[in-house]
Amino acid sequence: MWTYENAIETTATPEAIWQYWADVERWGDWNADLEAIRIDGPFADGTLITMTPGGQEPVELWLRDVVENEHFIDEAQFAGLVLRTSHRLDRLADGGTRVLYRLEITGPDADQVGPELGPAVSGDWPETMAALVKCAEQGRL
Repeated sequence: MWTYENAIETTATPEAIWQYWADVERWGDWNADLEAIRIDGPFADGTLITMTPGGQEPVELWLRDVVENEHFIDEAQFAGLVLRTSHRLDRLADGGTRVLYRLEITGPDADQVGPELGPAVSGDWPETMAALVKCAEQGRL
């Protein structure tokens, strides 16, 4: 298994962040790397999201373990590997939120492929997460 995680703290509430996550078709407003995105149903367990990163082929993501205002996982399968990205919101004592993204790559050769594939998937997380929390702090939907 190969893993990577990134976290950021914000004054925005978990509910404010969740609004942006649940509005999948507007992910491009805060994720500059997206060419296109589509959700085939509600933001709930088992729903398919088709995401097209800039200059790449579309990627199918399945929503798993969706708990409103707390966390969700998107899961993709690629070349015999499973890529699970956990998105978690931890409420802070001061009313703000710690936003955590965690990527886990499992399957055959994950230890060998992960060091190259993982950074390609997660390399823009610091910028993307900063843009997400900025939108939530400013209340722009």
